[in-house]
Amino acid sequence: MTETTILAAYGLLVLLTILLQVLGSLTQLSMGYLISSRDDPREVTGMTARINRALANSITAMVLFAPAILLLVLQEKTTTTTLLAAQVFMIARIIYLPVYALGVPAVRTAAWLAGFVATAVLYFLAL
Repeated sequence: MTETTILAAYGLLVLLTILLQVLGSLTQLSMGYLISSRDDPREVTGMTARINRALANSITAMVLFAPAILLLVLQEKTTTTTLLAAQVFMIARIIYLPVYALGVPAVRTAAWLAGFVATAVLYFLAL
């Protein structure tokens, strides 16, 4: 497994999160509303709302993670350390999604922090 493979796998995890968000929204909002212009905003609650927030956070994480990986690859600076940091990021994000959806705050925060630190390490290694 390479850093770019992990980046692609994370992209798939974000796509899965989008699918979960849509399916959750279907349980609380009508299909008619979901395919409408949505001029009348409606809010979801519970697990679906947490998945919405997890999705927003996952997109932010992707925006930070992808450039770090691409910089390392383009500069030919990938090492066992960069691979380990990418693996830590991916494992942290895999843990983050279900614990956020289930409302487990302390574990969610620890997973988020692990992914954030791993991303920061990747940027320092790209310098």
